[in-house]
Amino acid sequence: MDVLIAGTSFQDKIDHDINIEPKDVMPDEYRTHLIRQISQHAHSEVIGMQPEGNWITRAPSLRAKQILLAKIQDEGGHGLYLYSAAETLGISRDEMIRQLHEGKARYSNIFNYPALTWADIGAIGWLVDGAAIVNQVSLQKTSYGPYARAMVRICKEESFHQRQGYEIMAHMMDGTADQKQMAQDAVNRWWWPALMMFGPHDSDSPHSGAAFRWKIKNKSNDELRRKFIDKTVPQAEVIGLRIPDPDLKWNEMKQSYDHGKINWEEFRQVINGNGPCNRQRMQHHVKYHEEGRWVREAAEAYKNRLKQSN
Repeated sequence: MDVLIAGTSFQDKIDHDINIEPKDVMPDEYRTHLIRQISQHAHSEVIGMQPEGNWITRAPSLRAKQILLAKIQDEGGHGLYLYSAAETLGISRDEMIRQLHEGKARYSNIFNYPALTWADIGAIGWLVDGAAIVNQVSLQKTSYGPYARAMVRICKEESFHQRQGYEIMAHMMDGTADQKQMAQDAVNRWWWPALMMFGPHDSDSPHSGAAFRWKIKNKSNDELRRKFIDKTVPQAEVIGLRIPDPDLKWNEMKQSYDHGKINWEEFRQVINGNGPCNRQRMQHHVKYHEEGRWVREAAEAYKNRLKQSN
């Protein structure tokens, strides 16, 4: 079997659902596509620590603070898994960070919105991480081995994050009138950006054709978005939250929800650098990346010293 796999062409492996591994021959376009997607995913995990990190000192209880710290630590770990997966494709971490700082690489649009209240932390966990799980579960079957394997562990941890967010929202909806209003306000602001996380219709996405052909993705953006809506709407109803979409309605024939029109112009503005927090997020990342340079240099010097002594 191993001999058969070793002699199998790239497209034959794709067609027979055999994972592509780092030492396998692969088209340059496949490699480039994966570097773009995985590095963007890694950047999103790391940048996504910022809006939540701002609430560590303001969490309403010691338990809430501990859970939030654990979640943020997980997100940093996810970024490391993904940077490592991308490095197997021949790009260095320094190069990925340089591309991010120069505006040549992107991260998820969702992290360019502000977390204004503690309810926002709940909405991020419930809606943003909930949307991420739907997308990432499908990536467990992606064709590139290191990426697929990273997704298995990441999805387990994201499930905890989603439950943490939903718990916050449920507690607030069981609280005072002001707390209920705060929770509803957070949903009103985060619902539509969460739907945008899945990306535009595949017909409007320049990368979808190749992604399907190479089995990097196996579900369309609209399929994943619909799955998220169908899962999330009943959760909102259970705790008394309203989904801020007057056109949302159950379609008996499709056995799924129809939803209102998404503001794709807002999406384009945000991913092109004009969102509420784009500049703040990048300035923060650049500042602390530079301030941590001495740590990286010291670690590298120590590693080289150990090599010389051996």
